[in-house]
Amino acid sequence: MASARLRSVLRLAPVLLALAAAACSSSAPPLGTPTAPPEAHALAPPSELFPGLFEDVALSGVVAPKDWVDAVPLQSPATILAAYDAEEPEGREELARFVADHFRLPQSEAAGASPRSALPMREHIEALWPRLVREASRAPQGGSLLALPNRYVVPGGRFREVYYWDAYFTMVGMGEEHDALKRDMVDNFAHLVGRLGFVPNANRTYYLSRSQPPFFFMMVALLSPDDEAAAFRLYLDALRREHAFWMDGADGLAPGEARRRAVRLADGALLNRYWDDRAAPRDESFAYDVETVAASDRPPQDVYRDLRAAAESGWDFSSRWLGDGRSLASIETTRIAPPDLNALLYGLERAIARGCARAGDEACVGEYAGRADARRAAMHAHLWSNELGAFVDYDAVAGARREQLTAAALYPLFFGVASREQARRTARAVERALLAPGGLLTTTEETGEQWDAPNGWAPLHWIAVRGLADYGEDELARAIAERWLATVSRTYCVTAKMVEKYDVAAVRPGGGGEYPLQDGFGWTNGITLALLDLHPGLARYGAAVPAPAGLSPQKAVELCAARSSASETAP
Repeated sequence: MASARLRSVLRLAPVLLALAAAACSSSAPPLGTPTAPPEAHALAPPSELFPGLFEDVALSGVVAPKDWVDAVPLQSPATILAAYDAEEPEGREELARFVADHFRLPQSEAAGASPRSALPMREHIEALWPRLVREASRAPQGGSLLALPNRYVVPGGRFREVYYWDAYFTMVGMGEEHDALKRDMVDNFAHLVGRLGFVPNANRTYYLSRSQPPFFFMMVALLSPDDEAAAFRLYLDALRREHAFWMDGADGLAPGEARRRAVRLADGALLNRYWDDRAAPRDESFAYDVETVAASDRPPQDVYRDLRAAAESGWDFSSRWLGDGRSLASIETTRIAPPDLNALLYGLERAIARGCARAGDEACVGEYAGRADARRAAMHAHLWSNELGAFVDYDAVAGARREQLTAAALYPLFFGVASREQARRTARAVERALLAPGGLLTTTEETGEQWDAPNGWAPLHWIAVRGLADYGEDELARAIAERWLATVSRTYCVTAKMVEKYDVAAVRPGGGGEYPLQDGFGWTNGITLALLDLHPGLARYGAAVPAPAGLSPQKAVELCAARSSASETAP
């Protein structure tokens, strides 16, 4: 009888062939061609520690995908793999028993596991912070968690680790009483940059091949809001190292070439894209990715890379990245130079220049200010759509803009890339196409993906509200803030929960994506508090309380809708 390992290899032959093809891919960098990943990290993900076994469990569904990658092995990988070969578990029941015997699965840490709250929403959020804080500790031996030296805040639900871009939007709403915790979180990210050369998607080994939208400099700024340059000076080494990570591969690129996250356009302009240094199924979504590849006629390693790159963007997944605008199998993230990422890197380059100015390093000021100016010019030339009146994604392979309006168009306002006229036109375009009864739509398309309509997300509302206000579009900024707060408060009234995303068309919890709706929820909590602080006149939304627990779902919806209507008409 064939061993369990051999059976796994035979069944996974298509996946393994794809990985082999990725490993042998040419390092020649024409746009659209995957490049060979850099030297692998010493910290291997579960799929590499437990070959065969990992895939068998992931594809069987006997353990929830996120629980499987977060499981802690009870023996060494060699011992567990030897036992797997010896026992040859057959069927789901035996496989589940083997996992239970050799791994410790994580316990549910959903913030909603506590008794139903009766507190007003604002007080409920403040009461949630201690439940979402994780103390510094050693990572379990053999597990996927990466130890951090200081405390941090997790989003909640299935997300048991600190996520890079989530952290900024969580911190925005944390008051002065949390200043020590905010510094701890910034120091954790600086530690990761010092150890790895970049901030990973989150502190797990299976996230070490990619980052997320680079908001580290914005977190640094929160430590010294009255003198941001002083904070940039203090963390200057980490900021410059992170910038080097995003620009790695840019040197020597000819027009029309790309390497890792750097893209040289046909006219010589330099922009960035999202990327991942592996071309394999994501550990945390292994079965989903294998299924997506099976529906595509493209080389598997290309599809895996594009799925992973979309995960680096934070918008996993969205019609933005889809070649046909509908099907996940058509994903082509690495073709795209997006306005949100490039606006962020413009902000990072300006932050470094300011830190260097405070340090008295004029050569550094000139270098990074020059980089920022060049990036802004490239964004104006290639990412601005005169037809839509907004910044859009740019297909660097086709050499053409993707004429689709998304909430990412507001990043150039938030980071000061847009001209006054561009900001005015963006505001009108957003008002016409993205403003919904419950807030800001993510895109205009309904695909079933979570980063499309009808969903709205807390971080995009903060970017919109602050970006529009910075250009004098106060009325629209306030309207977006109020509609969002009304949606969050009404949902809290009905469910007694703060959730990850919301349906801003129907004013209810959001849907779509690879996993059930999560509650907790770090960035929703942070942005809700931040918007309440920014607009004191909207404090009534923070006073929303949950409907009585004994009501039927329909009665709760009716009661909370009536309360919300009364709040919206209150002076």
